[in-house]
Amino acid sequence: MTNAAQTEQMKKGNGFIAALDQSGGSTPKALRLYGVTESEYSGEEEMFDLIHKMRSRIIKSPAFTGDKVIGAILFEQTMDREIDGKPTATFLWEERHVVPFLKIDKGLEAEKNGVQLMKPIPGVDALLDRAAKAGIFGTKERSVINAANREGIYDAVAQQFELGKTVLAHGLMPIIEPEVTISIADKVEAEAILREAILEQLEQLEDGKQVMLKLTLPTVPNFYKPLVDHPKVLKVVALSGGYSRDEANEILSQNTGIIASFSRALTEGLSAQQSDDEFNDALREAIISIHKASVAG
Repeated sequence: MTNAAQTEQMKKGNGFIAALDQSGGSTPKALRLYGVTESEYSGEEEMFDLIHKMRSRIIKSPAFTGDKVIGAILFEQTMDREIDGKPTATFLWEERHVVPFLKIDKGLEAEKNGVQLMKPIPGVDALLDRAAKAGIFGTKERSVINAANREGIYDAVAQQFELGKTVLAHGLMPIIEPEVTISIADKVEAEAILREAILEQLEQLEDGKQVMLKLTLPTVPNFYKPLVDHPKVLKVVALSGGYSRDEANEILSQNTGIIASFSRALTEGLSAQQSDDEFNDALREAIISIHKASVAG
């Protein structure tokens, strides 16, 4: 069952969630941005060793604590590995007081009706059981909205909530993430349909149950306030979605009650070539700026 202290930390939301969940497809890009080229490793195992080294360096950095970073989303490979002899999720909570989440989706289907649904997740029940045993608090699952297509958006949200109910049944907290692509021309219209679809699904959710939502920063400030205030929503978090850290922070600060869950915007400016002091200083500055934007509302 979800930990009461961890639930309270999420509810208060006095900080942000670090998204450290790049998977097989996005890991080479994450490593490139970190200054590690494909020529420096061969095969998946070496690649995942290097990304785990990067994530461990971030997690062990002095500024990466529950004071400002209240949660972290992990990739399955990261959950299965250790930091200083402790399973990653255990290390996060016991040593850093950071609530651990697990990315469980297996990528996206081809686009249909303007959306990309989640691919099937084989063995999802076994994975959720393993996550609960590993000390994971909740999960994250992502689909993508590329157009203001009502049928597509309703399908994406229905799929998200269906999986969310499975997660809840395993005693874990789902982060439901229907991402709206920031560059689409009809983003405002897509967000209006999305809010409507989520509110309908929340009404159907069993009383006493809560979910978390991870949404693209809206074009209209505070557009998601009805979701922020909803009794069946523990917390609304925002993805950076391709905005630079400064842009994302600026937009986030205009949205009351929403906190960040940034990936690339968090690691922007970090490099394998930096000394520990340089790395820790750069990460501390990033954490301070994202924390400030998260609690501004």
